[in-house]
Amino acid sequence: MPTKPQLPVRSSRGTGGPSALDGLLVVDFTRVVAGPACTQTLADYGAHVIKIENPDGGDDTRAYEHAEIGGESAAYLSLNRNKRGVALDLAVPQAREIALDLIRKADVVVENFSSGVMKKFGLDYESVAPLNPRLVYCSISAYGRTGPFASRPGFDPITQAESGFMSLNGFADGPAVRTGPPIVDMATGMSACNAILLALLARDRLGRGQHVEVALFDIAMGMTGFYGMAYLINGENPGRFGNSPSGSPTVGVYEASDGPLYMACANDRLYRRLVVEVLNRPDLITDPQFATRKARSENKELLRAAIAEVFASDTLENWMAKMKLANIPVGYLRTVEEGFNAPEARERHRLNRIPHPTAEWVPNIEPPITMNLTGAIDPVAAPLLGQHTEDVLRSILGYDEGRITEFTQKGAFGSGKPSTPM
Repeated sequence: MPTKPQLPVRSSRGTGGPSALDGLLVVDFTRVVAGPACTQTLADYGAHVIKIENPDGGDDTRAYEHAEIGGESAAYLSLNRNKRGVALDLAVPQAREIALDLIRKADVVVENFSSGVMKKFGLDYESVAPLNPRLVYCSISAYGRTGPFASRPGFDPITQAESGFMSLNGFADGPAVRTGPPIVDMATGMSACNAILLALLARDRLGRGQHVEVALFDIAMGMTGFYGMAYLINGENPGRFGNSPSGSPTVGVYEASDGPLYMACANDRLYRRLVVEVLNRPDLITDPQFATRKARSENKELLRAAIAEVFASDTLENWMAKMKLANIPVGYLRTVEEGFNAPEARERHRLNRIPHPTAEWVPNIEPPITMNLTGAIDPVAAPLLGQHTEDVLRSILGYDEGRITEFTQKGAFGSGKPSTPM
């Protein structure tokens, strides 16, 4: 049986400190990965994020099967921290009325439905902008809201495949490989968050909000980076190169006698230091086959074999000590378990646990942005489905008991009564 990691209780940031987005009201119609990743960042830094979910099952990630605790999935918990959960059946007119009331008060709306869904509900930007001219409205989709694929659904690995991004991953003699984690989804969430913050800054100057869009396909294409740019310059289709860019023999994975390491020795200065000070093989400089960058490239398999033979002769820790002393860029090739238990993670307090209403405690990975004045707020676990519905209706919209009862009877919250806060 696997051993669960022991996590410390998350310590409080203390009272009275300002947050970067304090007072910002975000109505979040997103689900799955890209949208929730965006709105979680806003929530982490103080925005009041209201997560709207269908009462019939809610966010798709609630049912993902990586792992679960207290009835909630790892995927859902990892993407919905610091939000308040409201369950609305948008097929019911009264639920749409509640959504519009929230939008009237909002600074930001974020949605990642398929094209046409928000318009069908009367919640698209053109419909709601007249109600709230200062609104920043962010749409996240696979292919954007215009063009021939606007109505086509799409997911992270599909856009990795179609954009060319996937073709760069894997080994030259093997098939293209998608990234393990949904990197395009996560990068799209980051870009959507940036777009929202840009629009909020523009609102301060212009006095009005705007519609911003982010598409997974566009992000995946942009993430081809300098390989995509090189193709545009020289017309040569870049291929896969595994762990060694351009087949470089001094960048990639090597095996010590008792484990792997990853080395990135990418220039002449570092190469000389590596072969002389670390490997004690000055002949790998003086030999004409390896004396220049061009020669090393032409004889890369010979050089890789020579380097591999030396690394295999000693232990991982001895090589790591020698390479760090020579200031050679090197790292351990770790599993998730090893990475999460490494000193870099533990001593920097990246991992902890936070209270949860059904699991008692759930794991927490700290946000990756550090701000010395307006840091992340104290984390609150992702909400149960509809957990804060009644509280939000009362505290934000000012609904009384009679109105809540009326909407309940009309089915705005699904088949049950709206949840009370826990």
